[in-house]
Amino acid sequence: MRSTRQSRGSPEARRRGALRWASLVAVALACALALPAIRPARGAQDDLFPRPAELEPAIHFWIRVYTEIDTNSGFLHDENNLSVVYETLHFAPNTSRRQRERTVAAARDRYVAALERIATASGPLSPDDERIRKLWGEEATPARLIEATQHIRFQLGQSDRFREGLERSGRWEKDIAETLARLGLPPELAVLPHVESSFNPAARSKVGAAGLWQFMRSTGRRYMRIDSTVDDRLDPFLSTEAAAQLLSYDYRLLGTWPLAITAYNHGAAGMRRAVDELGTDDIAKIVRDYKSPTFGFASRNFYASFLAVLAIDRDPQKYFGPIEREPEARFQEVALPFRASIPALQRALHIDRDTLRSLNPALRPACWRGRRLVPKGYPLRLPIGGTQWTAKLIATRLEAVRGPAVVEVAERSGSPGSGAPPAKAMPAQVAQIPRAAPAAPFTVVSQSAPGPISPDGLSPQAAAGPVSGGVADLESDQDAETTASITMPAVGSQPVSAAEEEALGPALGPAAAEGTATADPIDYSVAKDGTIVVAAAETLGHYADWLGIPTWRLRRVNHMRYGRPVVMGHRIKLVFPTVTPEQFEAKRRDYHRALEAAYFAAHRITGTDLYVARRGDSLWNVTERYAHVPIWLLQQYNPDVDFSDMRPGTQIAVPRVVQEDAD
Repeated sequence: MRSTRQSRGSPEARRRGALRWASLVAVALACALALPAIRPARGAQDDLFPRPAELEPAIHFWIRVYTEIDTNSGFLHDENNLSVVYETLHFAPNTSRRQRERTVAAARDRYVAALERIATASGPLSPDDERIRKLWGEEATPARLIEATQHIRFQLGQSDRFREGLERSGRWEKDIAETLARLGLPPELAVLPHVESSFNPAARSKVGAAGLWQFMRSTGRRYMRIDSTVDDRLDPFLSTEAAAQLLSYDYRLLGTWPLAITAYNHGAAGMRRAVDELGTDDIAKIVRDYKSPTFGFASRNFYASFLAVLAIDRDPQKYFGPIEREPEARFQEVALPFRASIPALQRALHIDRDTLRSLNPALRPACWRGRRLVPKGYPLRLPIGGTQWTAKLIATRLEAVRGPAVVEVAERSGSPGSGAPPAKAMPAQVAQIPRAAPAAPFTVVSQSAPGPISPDGLSPQAAAGPVSGGVADLESDQDAETTASITMPAVGSQPVSAAEEEALGPALGPAAAEGTATADPIDYSVAKDGTIVVAAAETLGHYADWLGIPTWRLRRVNHMRYGRPVVMGHRIKLVFPTVTPEQFEAKRRDYHRALEAAYFAAHRITGTDLYVARRGDSLWNVTERYAHVPIWLLQQYNPDVDFSDMRPGTQIAVPRVVQEDAD
């Protein structure tokens, strides 16, 4: 727990990191040895997910949103003080969006006038004005009431959508529980899809998040395959594993679950910045005091909404009466022995297209339209009952119906020149997802012998230039799908109907798509004194290009000798004669997004190993040992490690990376 501000590179910070790692390793090992996990006692839960008194009004507000009013109603409330709910507005089911907006606007105008009237009143108030004044209690000062006129917000009800999510959750709740247990994570995290998507695996937001856990493409590519053929975000089982990995990562970086959960919405870098600026990891103080243009209503309320959902999930009958959850998803799963088209699979397996599509939601429209083949090795899901499928049987059936655009012959087992070994029969997996269960994320690996030390302590990858080529293509493979016929609200606006809410995004209230969440914890902003901290894979040449100045000018400002490189983790001074700091930050972030996009187009993360440094170790050793892990990714997993001063015993998290096979 970080309750006071400390230097990240200090001995105390490293000591805290070591203790945190030890506890996480113990949790992961205990989980691996004792499946299934035993639900912790209530007191232990409250320690992991505290309910600060300051957040109680917000928690109560979201419980009401989720259980009391449906999408034909909504609260007119104060944006900052959620205990102040001015009025509940109700709409007839057939009320048009335009009429709803007029109703909300008229109500907002009434309360603006009332607050101004109360703030300037010198005599008795009308009964309704007195009611409004009492809502504010001791805060009802003239200045506070005038300020409140700028913060009247409308929140659409969600009880109907929440109930539907409770019913849908039965299909995946067992898998989610088992996935969290495998990674040693608290079972309470299983309720997050209520907030993110209402347990709708096909959900999409206006800004590009998708699936049960609402991954953005950039973050999702770290843990899943996302391209023009397959989008694993839409697979509720694979995306659950990815969400567990991301939550584990955020917790390791931030040290508390309130911060890690908020980072799921706001991003790890944003939460680290909040902790550093305020010198506390107290979520209530951060929600109250942290000011940032991107830390808006959604981020401030995300943890409170999680606690509200957790309370409802513990006793749904209290709020909704009897709930009939959908049965657990059941299927067979077989690795496809070679590439094949959807029509070929339909003919060979005698399974209709709709059934195949419902069982394999991760296959992109290009596959269903016949423009792409289903990849070799794809975990094809098939219905239970009748045929017990194996890879060998599927191969035999496909060969029997071979025709135009049916299978890629070069990929068939034993085909001359294919370079592929004969296909092996693989037993079908029934009912449960369990793919090969990932190992616990914190596995200690053996220490390596000392190796050569680079003079500047940097891997050769640190000097790599900007990634070029292919990045635009990586992001342009989204399908042009038909959008809702209604006009979509602007991101950050306040929807007034269920249709408008779904057009904006699937989140139930506070998880509005602000687009700030990212797994990268590195702060790329320019400090008020015009300095930055050098990040991995950056050079003085990069800074000069982004600033539009020659490198010698930066060397002069920083008193650097010619030929001396910048050192990761050190601070350098910038000058801004041609661009603004904001423009520099944008170029810097774009560069790192390009690095990530190119790398994660071909790699994904499956877990984390722990490397313990020995005497003589340096960053050079680590990058030599883990040559497949770029230096910038290593820094993202160890933002508090001073790689220029790697002492014996320094613990380094190394992402476990696998390379995706090309089709």
